[in-house]
Amino acid sequence: MSYDVLVVGAGPAGLNAALVAGRQRRDVLLLDSGAPRNAPAAEMHMLLSRDGFPPAELRRIGREQLAAYPGVAIREALVTTAEKEGNGFTLTLADGERVTGRKLIIATGQVDVLDQVEGLSELFGRGVYHCPFCHGWETRGMTLAVLGHELPQVMQALYVADRFSDDVVVCTDGHPVPEQAAGRLADAGIAVDETPVSRIEGKEGAVRLVLADGRVLERQAVYHRAPTRQHSPLAEQLGCEALPDGCVRVDEFQRTSVPGVYAAGDAARLEALPDALTFVVTGAADGARAAVWAEQELFREDAGLGG
Repeated sequence: MSYDVLVVGAGPAGLNAALVAGRQRRDVLLLDSGAPRNAPAAEMHMLLSRDGFPPAELRRIGREQLAAYPGVAIREALVTTAEKEGNGFTLTLADGERVTGRKLIIATGQVDVLDQVEGLSELFGRGVYHCPFCHGWETRGMTLAVLGHELPQVMQALYVADRFSDDVVVCTDGHPVPEQAAGRLADAGIAVDETPVSRIEGKEGAVRLVLADGRVLERQAVYHRAPTRQHSPLAEQLGCEALPDGCVRVDEFQRTSVPGVYAAGDAARLEALPDALTFVVTGAADGARAAVWAEQELFREDAGLGG
């Protein structure tokens, strides 16, 4: 079977894209590799009516609601390659199966590339947080550490100190603090510790940074703004233009540089934006926008209306 719309990735962007396309009576295949970026988080925020909701529960309900639309099929499968063939696309799954469709929506998200500190990955999302918009309210009034030595990581300390805590320490893990940030941190009364971090341990609400000199820094929460990379190579395989930060470049309709390919959610951003907004609500909105314009493109093609 060939589908009208292939959606790769079943987070908020992919689920909402499948919902919008399914409601237009399109044949949709939603492919889910089962590795969502926000899986470690116990809660998600800033989504009206679902503030504080577990991300896994949102995905479960999304799938349940898609079952009302007979044109939407969901497969648990990893997509390994994507090719443009004629007027459509062919995806190869990890088991060797090939599926085809007329339009492709890439909603595969990004992966956080954490610093190589023992224990960091185990506490990421549950005591160590990446985003004060997502977790700042829950960490208000807490003793905080900010882990990292790159300028965007270190500057995050100024924000959380201004908004959420009067006790913030920057831990640069053996690196000097960037010159551009040193004066600003000192003026704000934010301490800096450049000692290497041997490991991070503890639990949500009680995190310990064990330093190489044997000291233990007790904090209630840690922020670590990790760099990211694309979760999937599909956009690159298809030749979609990427921005310097690795995000797929899209226009205001979520279209990539490759005709017929859309990208939504964390994986993509407008060139005019300085950074991607990696919120659940913006991902869902991107997915809806991509599906609407993919549908319009399909309609115009079938009606002979041209581009």
